[in-house]
Amino acid sequence: MALALVYDPRYHTFESWASLMCEGYAAQNLQIPTADMNWQDFAVGIRGIDLFTNEQAPNPYLFENWEDWATALVNQVNANIDQTNGNGNTNAV
Repeated sequence: MALALVYDPRYHTFESWASLMCEGYAAQNLQIPTADMNWQDFAVGIRGIDLFTNEQAPNPYLFENWEDWATALVNQVNANIDQTNGNGNTNAV
């Protein structure tokens, strides 16, 4: 099972955080962030990556700013990791 890597958005601008995500998922050809880019369009690109689709990435259109969305993404990915035991099997609860 592949694990999603999501950078903590704290202390980042949108451009720096999105650049890290572009670097981490270079094979996915995400749009390079610019100052005038709509963060929600970028987030839709992230959600289009199979790994994040499987992790049920949050809908960016439900958030007012990119930091809240990125934090929700981190929390969702971490919640899903906590529910597996490292080999893709769900832990007994």
